[in-house]
Amino acid sequence: MRDNKWVRLLAYVTGLVNQRLLLQNEYLIAENRILRSHLPSRLRLSNPERSTLAEIGKRLGRRNLQLVASVALPDTILAWYRRLIAQKFDGSKRRSYPGRPPITPEIEALIIRMARENSGWGYDRIVGALANLGHRVSDQTVGNVLRRYGIPPVPKRSQKTTWQEFISAHMAVLTGVDFFTVEVLTWGGLVSP
Repeated sequence: MRDNKWVRLLAYVTGLVNQRLLLQNEYLIAENRILRSHLPSRLRLSNPERSTLAEIGKRLGRRNLQLVASVALPDTILAWYRRLIAQKFDGSKRRSYPGRPPITPEIEALIIRMARENSGWGYDRIVGALANLGHRVSDQTVGNVLRRYGIPPVPKRSQKTTWQEFISAHMAVLTGVDFFTVEVLTWGGLVSP
């Protein structure tokens, strides 16, 4: 007799819980439809959002998804789940991708500085100077960086040297010529050796 009371009490409590869950679900469905009517016609979801909806949608099943889903069609959500499962076993997490690793912004700035300060240096010369500093970079990478910043190759770069750039590049030699010139008196007159 006592067990029978507990069974009835348990059935009553679970019935209340089920009623509450059903009402909450009904409310959430109505709220989602109202919110969906205020949004643009197509939502852009990120991959984590798609995977979350796909995992929950798979547990719900196609029939229940048709009642609830408002962001995408049930077939689309289940396709997201199939793609999620396929990615789990395709080995892409262990795959290494081809190509050289990207260079750091510091090395890129150094390449640009070398090219601007030394208009006669080509790609190979810049690569050699970087190797002397301990950086391993290919000449193709140097060319790509210079192209990205609009710096032309050596023949065109050296033709566009302004007087200000020329004088600033040769200032040490010019000051040496001005201050350390010695004229010598010979039979032919004053001569600079």
